[in-house]
Amino acid sequence: MKLHNLQPAAGSVHKEKRLGRGEASGKGGTSTKGNKGGQSRAGYQRKNAHEGGQMPIQRRIPKRGFKNGNRVEFRVFNIGQIEELADKYGFTEISLENLYINGLISRTDKVKVLGNGELKTKLTFKVNAVSEKAKSAIEAAGGSVEVLK
Repeated sequence: MKLHNLQPAAGSVHKEKRLGRGEASGKGGTSTKGNKGGQSRAGYQRKNAHEGGQMPIQRRIPKRGFKNGNRVEFRVFNIGQIEELADKYGFTEISLENLYINGLISRTDKVKVLGNGELKTKLTFKVNAVSEKAKSAIEAAGGSVEVLK
């Protein structure tokens, strides 16, 4: 195969439709835009979510509930889960970096530790929030807790 032999695959190249180039082209006159009105004119833009005068869906459906803009979302770990993770990954410290490196949280997640389960290993915690029950269980196992801002 040489450079002068190269050509596109059969049927892969199409001719461009040339609109508005006379009646003989088959696409003359109104250039496939129908007759008159805003949609046939240059610069037409349809409004987002416009339903042709029908009551729009965002006004037909009732509003319900409330979204608190100040809510802080935490990635929650129970002490029982942490015990398993410490065995699996060999953690001595539960920190945001360790959890991120091992793919357990994403970069922007905040971590909260809850007290469900049992902790037997001595671990150091550097997390965003800890429940009272979890804190007492961690300290009973000989570990320490540092709450990050």
